[in-house]
Amino acid sequence: MTLAIITSTPHKFKDDKYYAYGPYVREMNIWAKYADKVLVIAPRASNDDVGEIESAYTKSVELVEVKPFNITTLFNLLRTLVLFPFISFKIFKVMKKADHIHMRCPCNMSLLGAFVQILFPKKKKTVKYAGNWDFASQQPWAYRMQQNILKNTTLSKNIKVLVYGNWDDATTNMVSFMSATYRNDERVPFAVKDYTKKLKFVFTASLVVGKRPLLTIKIIEALRKNGIDAEVHMFGDGPLMGKAKSYIKENNLEDNVFMYGNQDRETVKACLTDAHFSILPSKSEGWPKAIAEGMFFGAIPISTKISCLPWMLDYGNRGILIENDLDKAVQTILDHIQKGDVYLSELSKAALAWSQIYTLDKLDEEIGKLVVK
Repeated sequence: MTLAIITSTPHKFKDDKYYAYGPYVREMNIWAKYADKVLVIAPRASNDDVGEIESAYTKSVELVEVKPFNITTLFNLLRTLVLFPFISFKIFKVMKKADHIHMRCPCNMSLLGAFVQILFPKKKKTVKYAGNWDFASQQPWAYRMQQNILKNTTLSKNIKVLVYGNWDDATTNMVSFMSATYRNDERVPFAVKDYTKKLKFVFTASLVVGKRPLLTIKIIEALRKNGIDAEVHMFGDGPLMGKAKSYIKENNLEDNVFMYGNQDRETVKACLTDAHFSILPSKSEGWPKAIAEGMFFGAIPISTKISCLPWMLDYGNRGILIENDLDKAVQTILDHIQKGDVYLSELSKAALAWSQIYTLDKLDEEIGKLVVK
């Protein structure tokens, strides 16, 4: 069976292996194990220096390179219009060779893929929609267009659209689907944590506007001003790194806010194992990997009320849902902390129990059903 993967994730080549963003590759390795041949159509990274958060495919793959594109400026839009026919033709050729087509959405490549797949109504297809499916939320027009094409059972035939969470507007081709980071043998038993000592928060996300790393820092600062002995360990890199470091220095937070940049999976895991809370006050999410990973080790999740997060946190029964406002967010967290150790332990226990259902082993089993069936 030939599996075709359509993605915008940049790929690197080193030591006869292709590398890409670690969490993406870990899942793709599961899909690839069910195929005899794997074709990946994706952009090539500008350099082949492999970073801490990148992993290699465990199976040999054939990369069909395309030029990266976007429509953020007028120049890029004009350039993209020139590239569209060439990239679309490459996608068509790859899909034609495939027995199973798998697209990673929403992204620029999958926008084209959503149109091209219409030409293959008899081919088996899966789409991993890793963004926020909520039609009530604000979305870029390109994302909304992909959603509308994929949920249209007339245009998109013989396809399973894998989405995070359960939605009232689900069509017959949509399947609620989870992601995972850890395996069954990485599960840990529930352990009561001491919430009377210094509280450890963990933030794991890119340092970009959408993830609100500065709001996270300000929440910790405000909690301390309200008498809560708190610290936050921040993993990730991005354009806001400099601004975050400046804020930490200017407000004398060096002893309570620790920034590590991108780190490997084991380093992050070690920090999460004794964390009291994992925090992600982001603007938009698909599958909030950072929250799910923290929950796996009993770190109480704190997140904004977006995408599938209210469902993940059982509407407050296994986590803390906050508003996109510093004062309101801090007050909500304070209210929960003041309910005491027994209450917090119940949140932690519920978070751990739920997250440990969704392991890579279970993901492997579910993917096998989709590919082999």
